[in-house]
Amino acid sequence: MAADPIARLIGELSRLPGVGEKSATRLAYHILRQPKQYARNIATALNDVCEQVRLCSVCQNLTAQDPCFYCSDARRDDAVVCVVENVQALRAIDRTNEFRGRFHVLHGAISPLDGIGPDDLHIKELISRLHTQQVRELICALNPTLDGDATTLYLQKLVHPLGIKVTRLAHGVAVGSDLEYTDQATLSRALVGRREL
Repeated sequence: MAADPIARLIGELSRLPGVGEKSATRLAYHILRQPKQYARNIATALNDVCEQVRLCSVCQNLTAQDPCFYCSDARRDDAVVCVVENVQALRAIDRTNEFRGRFHVLHGAISPLDGIGPDDLHIKELISRLHTQQVRELICALNPTLDGDATTLYLQKLVHPLGIKVTRLAHGVAVGSDLEYTDQATLSRALVGRREL
């Protein structure tokens, strides 16, 4: 006998990050209360993502068109490339409307403890781009973690011989926060990275 379809749906939903069994149950019953077309639309969207989305051949962004929207935009500055760990970071930076250069997605960070080395990331594709494009600055917009720092240092060593300026995002105290509640590492980075007014 086939598994109960409701239990199967709850099981699949609970495998999503941040979704426990209670949330999965709530989502499953929400879907069941909607018109059938609602569930069909979700199923179609999931299928389309599986069938159509792939990596951009230039920047490794997830996209349904190749090259992706960012690589196809002729208004962007080819001389500045912003390296990010994941697509979510790319979108967060793009939402600021402050960056008008190109992107490159590594899909992770070097993490020896997790068995992730440089060959597991899209670093080769980045270096290939830097050899073939006229890039003057590489911005390392990686997470301010040990893994992000290790990846930034690794990239800096690879890129330095190419004569390309390597920069990283500023670290420090968040706007609107209280210093008394700021963690020690963040305060330390803010002090080290201070600049003249």
